[in-house]
This record gives sequence, C-alpha cells and structure tokens, in this order.
Amino acid sequence: MFAILLSEKMDPFYQNIASFPTAFFTFFLVICLLYWLVAVLGFVDLDVLDFDIPDVDGELGVNQTDLSTPDMLAGLMLKLGLYGVPVTIIVSFIALFGWFICYFIVHFFFGLVPDGLLRYLAGLPVLLGTLYVAVMLTALVIKPIRPLFKKTSQNIVKEVLGQTAIVRTSKVNNSFGEVFLADGGAGLIFKARSTGDEVFNKGDRVVLLEYMEVENVYRVISEKEFLN
Repeated sequence: MFAILLSEKMDPFYQNIASFPTAFFTFFLVICLLYWLVAVLGFVDLDVLDFDIPDVDGELGVNQTDLSTPDMLAGLMLKLGLYGVPVTIIVSFIALFGWFICYFIVHFFFGLVPDGLLRYLAGLPVLLGTLYVAVMLTALVIKPIRPLFKKTSQNIVKEVLGQTAIVRTSKVNNSFGEVFLADGGAGLIFKARSTGDEVFNKGDRVVLLEYMEVENVYRVISEKEFLN
C-alpha cells in the first residue's frame, strides 16, 4: 500500500494537490485532519474554535457601535447557513468539498492552461467559485444534523450546573471570562460571568449556577459562597 503512494504513478496526483488553486484547500484539509487526530486522542475539545453564532430566529448579535471582526463573521456565517454545529466541523466540510471539486477541475482542465502567470489568473476564479460551492454544500449537509448538537448542548447544560470549575482567563467579571470544567476527558471550556461587581482571578474555584441561553454564558459564584 505504501509502495503505491511512493510510486511514480502518484506524481500527477501530488502535483495537482500541491498546485494552485488546489493547494489552498489541501492546506486546510491537512490542518483539519491533524486537528481531528488530536481530538480523537482527547487533547482538544470539539468546539475549541467556536464563537457565538445566534439562532436563526434571533438577532444577528452584531453590535452596531462596534462592528468587530467576530461579530461580522458570525453574521455572515448565519446568513450562509453555517451555524448550529461546531465551527471545526464546518471548516472541515468546506475544506473537504473544496478539495474534491478543485482537484478534479485542475485534473481535467488545467492541463490546457500554461504554467506561470496565466495559471494563477485562471486559478483565482476557480478558487473563489469552488469556495462558494463548498460553502453551499456544507450548509446543506449540516442542516439535518443541527438538532443533534442542540440536544447535546441542552444535556450538557443540565449536567454541569452546580459543578465546580476553574477560572482559566486572567479574570471573570460581569462582562468577561472563561472557566474550565474537568469532565474526565479533555475538559470543557465555558464562557462565564460573575454576579454584580464580583471579580474572580485565574485559578479561582467557582460554581456554575445558571445558564443564560441568549448570551450563551454561565453565571458563576464562588465555591465558598455556594457551599455556605
């Protein structure tokens, strides 16, 4: 098997996946494969790259007075139908679909395009068009599996409330912070907010008291206060 991968017959395949524009998707596909390998081994969590994307029936969640990059990206993903599942799965599907489409376009048609500047000029619209098609296919694929992740999220909320977590950011206050909850595996990371003006520092032990669905954060109090 490995002898076939190293044979000269595979040279055209390697040339296609390493040439523009296929190389763009090859890079991200390799990154995704490495990520999933590490995730299977339990070193990272499934939603390690996630950020807030509101429900389709809600507001976009974009602060009109502070159009930050995450806000605009979340709004764009919502409009494209890329929501409801972890971002890592979305990126993996886009990379996979884009790689297949781009590979066969290059394989069947780019032999007619001379190397050099013309190849890059021809490759740019192919890259953009392939990326768009890959995004649309991904939106279709993840649509039927969104309810599965929503149900899982609801189950996690029920299980973690009342449990003790550790502050992992420099602080947790009423507008900022994250906590880490050991679950026997890679652990879970949640966005957390304190009550009132209370501030917790990195390493402090807090209890997950309430889940605020709209903000997608957990309200926390000190472990000492919870036990009293």
